[in-house]
Amino acid sequence: MENPKNTHNTQENTDSRTTLSAVSKNLVNLDSICKKMRFKILPLIVLMFCLSMLDRSNIGFVKNHIAIDAGISEAAYALGAGLFFIGYALFEIPSNLLLHKLGAKIWLSRIMISWGIVTMCMIFIHDSTSFYILRFLLGLTEAGFSPGIILYLSYFFPSSHRSSAYGIYQMGVPIAFIFGAPISGAILEYMPPFYFSNWQWMFIIQGFATILVGILAFFVLSSKPSDAKWLTQEEKEILQAALNNDTKKTKKHSILSTFGDSLVWRFVFVYFCVQLSNYAVVFYLPTRIADFLGTNVGFYAGVLTAIPWIAVFIALPFVTRLADRKKAWRIFAMSLLGLAVCSMILASLSTSLWIFLLFISFAAIGFIVVQPIFWNLPTQMLSSTSAAAGIALIGSLGNLGGFITPNLKSFVESATQNSSLGLVSVALVALFGVFTLMFLKNYSKG
Repeated sequence: MENPKNTHNTQENTDSRTTLSAVSKNLVNLDSICKKMRFKILPLIVLMFCLSMLDRSNIGFVKNHIAIDAGISEAAYALGAGLFFIGYALFEIPSNLLLHKLGAKIWLSRIMISWGIVTMCMIFIHDSTSFYILRFLLGLTEAGFSPGIILYLSYFFPSSHRSSAYGIYQMGVPIAFIFGAPISGAILEYMPPFYFSNWQWMFIIQGFATILVGILAFFVLSSKPSDAKWLTQEEKEILQAALNNDTKKTKKHSILSTFGDSLVWRFVFVYFCVQLSNYAVVFYLPTRIADFLGTNVGFYAGVLTAIPWIAVFIALPFVTRLADRKKAWRIFAMSLLGLAVCSMILASLSTSLWIFLLFISFAAIGFIVVQPIFWNLPTQMLSSTSAAAGIALIGSLGNLGGFITPNLKSFVESATQNSSLGLVSVALVALFGVFTLMFLKNYSKG
């Protein structure tokens, strides 16, 4: 006669195997779903971010041109370059809250179309005041784009796949500079000055392209997984279950309590340090290379400017996927930001163009690759409306690093009469971001 206890144990083992099989199947399905989403969502997102980076940095290509045509001094350039981030910071939080409420397809499209119009209006720069106003308006209209994309991707990708998704999104930076730098240089050097100056044509072409992509985004983007017609009902359920599991691990915040959370403010400071190092290179790399060559920024300088971004393009997908696999996001972020700081200091002391390009390439890998890995930390902590507010707070105040960078660099170089110490001073401030990351041990596996 069969022992009932044995029968019970056999049934338990069968149920356990069935449950494990179902979990394993769901994990496999989740991998395939995330792969599908990467192909459906990220190509357009990368294109949008490419145009965003060109919009933020194209002023670096026309620095000498507007100095001649509009009388923009070194100090005025530094202030105008940074004013973008004041406008950006002011509207960042309400912009992200509106994206959460209205949906990504409406709000991200609006952002792109409006900043494309202002980019085209940059042709009206004729003195320092007009330069300041247009740079401020450009930041105001683009506000919410980058944190909006971070928030948007967190709606689709669970935390186990998020760094690699953010890594693909961040590919917009090297792609923008690999192709955008030579194109911008070619426009400045070879574009026939038909009615407008070459630098004005650069703004017209890039602004018009942004408007077209903004219109395309309205018709292509799905605001959330439930709206995605290219996901089956079963895929939506598996994905939603994974996202719900992430939500259980997040801390519950109201909008006001998000602003009072010390961990959020530590994230703000780390991102500030990242952006500080980022724009120290983005704003000045083309003209620094042109100085080494003894020429104005043109096609050849644009080609050399692309070299660091090619290095970033190679490193980004490998490092972000490794960080996801190891689940050591804090350690990776700390190491990459440390690499950026050390490489910037060595680059600033270089007297050879090729040594400079070597170290600035390592710096670019550090401060670009760190960003998708960094964003996986706060998006694991926050959810729903608090995520919209928290991500926007981190993005808006962190991006003020882009305002501080040119002004700090200009001040130090003017005070010391040493063109190398400006970049060194920025790097030393960014070093505090590495120390801040060291004290996030209780938050992540890293």
